[in-house]
Amino acid sequence: VQLQASGGGLVQAGGSLRLSCAASERIFSIASMGWYRQAPGKQRELVADITSGGSTNYVDSVKGRFTISRDNAKNTVYLQMNSLKAEDTAVYYCRIKGRATWFSGPNDFWGQGTLVTVSS
Repeated sequence: VQLQASGGGLVQAGGSLRLSCAASERIFSIASMGWYRQAPGKQRELVADITSGGSTNYVDSVKGRFTISRDNAKNTVYLQMNSLKAEDTAVYYCRIKGRATWFSGPNDFWGQGTLVTVSS
């Protein structure tokens, strides 16, 4: 299973971007879907995630500006980013926790990352 992240790019401060992450195959027993980011010289951090039950969690710095959503039928997770700030500049990675088949163990699937650059 591969995750393909897209939607990154260069945007001015105050602008918006929508990230998408689609799985190449069906993922079974999805526990959660999420977005992480890593800025230059910093550790990777959780930005937002959404559980199988629909509960969402956001890092404080993006609350009220970012919205995570999903399409279970398409095994796709989205991140709508509004009111972007220069400090949001980072490579954004998607992650899906689930199973490759009904019979396999739980796994973490990661996307390749998409660069978001916010100019001030």
